[in-house]
Amino acid sequence: MLLEGVFAAIPTAFQPDGRPHWHHMERSVQRYCRAPLAGLVVLGSTGEAVMLSDEETREALRVARDAASDDRILIAGVGHESLLETLKRIEHAASLDYDLALVRTPHFYRPQLRPAEILNYYHMVADSSALPILLYNIPAYTAYELSVEIIGELCGHANIYGIKDSSGKPQRIAAIANATAGAPRRQVTVTTTFTAVTNRMLSAQANAAGLAAALMPADAVMTGVGYAAPPPPIFKTRTREVGFQVLCGSAQTLLSSLAAGATGGVLAMAAFAPQACAEIHMAWKDRDEKLADEKQQRVVAAADFICGRLGVPGVKYACDLNGYYGGLPRLPLLPLTAAERDEVERSLLNIRQ
Repeated sequence: MLLEGVFAAIPTAFQPDGRPHWHHMERSVQRYCRAPLAGLVVLGSTGEAVMLSDEETREALRVARDAASDDRILIAGVGHESLLETLKRIEHAASLDYDLALVRTPHFYRPQLRPAEILNYYHMVADSSALPILLYNIPAYTAYELSVEIIGELCGHANIYGIKDSSGKPQRIAAIANATAGAPRRQVTVTTTFTAVTNRMLSAQANAAGLAAALMPADAVMTGVGYAAPPPPIFKTRTREVGFQVLCGSAQTLLSSLAAGATGGVLAMAAFAPQACAEIHMAWKDRDEKLADEKQQRVVAAADFICGRLGVPGVKYACDLNGYYGGLPRLPLLPLTAAERDEVERSLLNIRQ
């Protein structure tokens, strides 16, 4: 799977009484798929994954999958403290045709989580997973940082495709890129314009081809007389070689992370300003350094305040302002104060999408 560009870390919508609001989540996902995003991360940290029951987790993954466009990569947040529970969630995500599984570091027993335990955990996850694995390092929430040395060892596993690193340190991104430069290369399927091909795109193409074959009479297969030719493929594909792919988790440092070796970013800010985030990557890819820097500077203050300081409640309020349903966070997280809401509104005056 090609992991390039900006991915939105989407929120989970709740009703005022705390119950999930699946209809609002569905509408938001549909709108995200009209933005210039490479894909969506469902049930990451911004999605309040740790607040959901097992039943809610399964339903959130289903709702997002059903609402998403086939041409957007879907990444399922499945990390759990238990190996068995992580694998159960991956199995469910795979049954829904997700493209990758995002597996955060276990951390509750971190004094006992030596390199041997972490290496064993990820090797066992990757060995048994029905989906490719994306490692997830988010020390601000787990108080556990996946070391560059461990990442360097894990990058050789055939089912570990990359990492989302939310340390916010471009120098660490550079260190990871350097440590994983020797990882085995793999051939991935892409479109003729070198964008990712998802599992659902391939399934839709196979289903269309099968339906066309089933509807064509046997004599048409032999002679074609009196019958239309089979429809052409929905899209053409080619392959591209990729190595271990690094996604940053901070909109504030997206440009410097790209320059350090990241292939893209999984960003909370893309949940409420996907266009503004994607423009940074697009300008960088076009090698327009001046424009890329202008686009980066445009979002720094808002990202620092909303994503860095306020976290999930701030992101959800910003989503409401920009037309993506955020709603209230789940307790014990509290909604923003009036003063905080005013400051969010001011920070987004020139960033509406």
